[in-house]
Amino acid sequence: QVQLVESGGGLVQAGGSLRLSCAASGIILTFSAMGWYRQAPGKERELVAIITRGGNTNYADSVKGRFAISRDNAKNTVSLQMNSLKPEDTAVYYCKGSDYYNNQAYWGQGTQVTVSS
Repeated sequence: QVQLVESGGGLVQAGGSLRLSCAASGIILTFSAMGWYRQAPGKERELVAIITRGGNTNYADSVKGRFAISRDNAKNTVSLQMNSLKPEDTAVYYCKGSDYYNNQAYWGQGTQVTVSS
């Protein structure tokens, strides 16, 4: 069984920073793409940032220039550095990893990020 566990969420004032981390445990998998998604109350889950195994990245327009995604393939971890946070960044943030061989998706349980104005 594979588990993705997020950490680093919390409450921060607008303009502040947080760093989210996600680590895989259980059966050792090779992940192709890994990413961060978020879901605000009453809204659908949306992509925040994604990174391929080779390090190519893609960001939602709303976070470009403020967020940075990174990963450590050897440790099966992915991180999200969030700077210049805004109240509209408030959401539950989820980590996702896709199995390299069969593309099965694995999700973390989510971590709450709250940005106060």
